[in-house]
Amino acid sequence: MHLTEKEIEVLVLVAQGMNNEQIGKQIFVTSHTVKAHISAIIRKLGVANRTEAIYVAMKNNIIN
Repeated sequence: MHLTEKEIEVLVLVAQGMNNEQIGKQIFVTSHTVKAHISAIIRKLGVANRTEAIYVAMKNNIIN
């Protein structure tokens, strides 16, 4: 369940309620790249969606 620093950064922004476009602007990548990061996060955490990813990451102290 190892997330990269960039994936953690994206997940924190997701947890703050940002959409892919907003996240992309914040970290200077395209929304398509953000979508790829989120897909990787979901796969690595073994969850079905962004909300579950936030829950699992918080439960496992990956994000606060």
